[in-house]
Amino acid sequence: MLNYIWLGLIVLAVIIGGCSGNLKAVADKSFEMAEFAVMKTALPLVGIMALWLGVMRLAERAGLVTLLARGLRPVMRRLFSDVPPEHPAMGSMLMNIAANMLGLGNAATPLGLRAMKDLESLNPRPGTATNAMCTFLAINTSSLQLIPVTAIAILAANKSSNPSAIVGTSIMATACAAVSGVTMAKILERLPIFRLAPVAEGERSAESGPSTDSSPEKSLVKEAATLQPLQWWGRIILAAFGLFFLWLFLRLAFPTLFGLELTPEAAKQTIFVRIVDAISKLSIPLLLSGFPLYAALRRVKVYEEFVEGAKEGFDVAIRIIPYLVAILVAIGMFRAAGGIDLLSRALKPAMFAVGFPPHLLPLVLMRPLSGSGTLGVFTELVKNLGPDHLVSRMAGTIYGSTETTFYVLAVYFGSVAIKRTRYALLAGLTADFIGVVASVIICRIVFG
Repeated sequence: MLNYIWLGLIVLAVIIGGCSGNLKAVADKSFEMAEFAVMKTALPLVGIMALWLGVMRLAERAGLVTLLARGLRPVMRRLFSDVPPEHPAMGSMLMNIAANMLGLGNAATPLGLRAMKDLESLNPRPGTATNAMCTFLAINTSSLQLIPVTAIAILAANKSSNPSAIVGTSIMATACAAVSGVTMAKILERLPIFRLAPVAEGERSAESGPSTDSSPEKSLVKEAATLQPLQWWGRIILAAFGLFFLWLFLRLAFPTLFGLELTPEAAKQTIFVRIVDAISKLSIPLLLSGFPLYAALRRVKVYEEFVEGAKEGFDVAIRIIPYLVAILVAIGMFRAAGGIDLLSRALKPAMFAVGFPPHLLPLVLMRPLSGSGTLGVFTELVKNLGPDHLVSRMAGTIYGSTETTFYVLAVYFGSVAIKRTRYALLAGLTADFIGVVASVIICRIVFG
């Protein structure tokens, strides 16, 4: 499906640009987006990837990934029935989902790419997406998160009386999007057109060569069974470390308990928002320090293992460059030609007929294609209508409960050289559509 969409975006960009006199802008945008894909997206990702893949390596060696997967085994087995319960992919996916829920974008993407790498180690058909990959991508494209930090920041910057008012609506809308995306993925995997034929044991597709992670040492990590047991003094150190972070959490979430005054921003937040905000601020420091500490207490050579895991960051970032260039150039050309504006004008009568606010159309059409473009549209809409306008709150809820589906698919599938994405795009766009519809309905009910 991506083949036809990519070709359609390119051809339509040239046709629309030619008819509107924007061909030069289309050509210039193609070069600009090619540079952006490499210099501003892939290369900056190298350092972030190296950091988080190094931390993930320590978590695996210390046995933390296995413990996490065991804790949520019943849920994960139902969602990903073709992934062995003890496989590292289970823990990687859980950590990615947790990072997304807390709004930790810099951590979520590397953890998601690691999860795709672990899933690819189970793939008997390299180059073709598995059912588990498609389901995992459906969850990611539903933008499952507790607090839409960026949307709240835009509303606050425009002097909203209650910028965190969209937190509850975003949680409900993103839950609807996630459930619908996963449900659609489960339905589509059973259709004959998407069903995969059984693969004989030992048989692998030759189309894409060997799997990106065929090494037994890497596909199934030797974890807790070969580790030294945690000594009593190690437990005391971990308990003290945990109490320190608990103190930091209480200080951030309930500053009045320590005689501190609430900041003007915190005073506008509900207790729930302050709690989640505190967790978000402490999560990365906790992971970056807690995982190495726990691994060291179990006699893991933390520096050596971190460096081994970090080495993978450069390879992954380089591998996704062609996929990023392809999708970002096509999207950039289509935007520069005026395709989004043309679609908005064509769909306005239909939107009026069903009661959908036409002001939201440019944002809705842009959302699956470009995160920065959507942010620009959202910011302009808030400035024009006001931060407390019903449509502005709808837009903020949509921004917080949907995702840049084409970008996510390009990056995640590109990291493991998947070319046949099967039904992943359909499931992702379904999550986006339900997220938009749910946002509008829920905001009408909540804000009147």
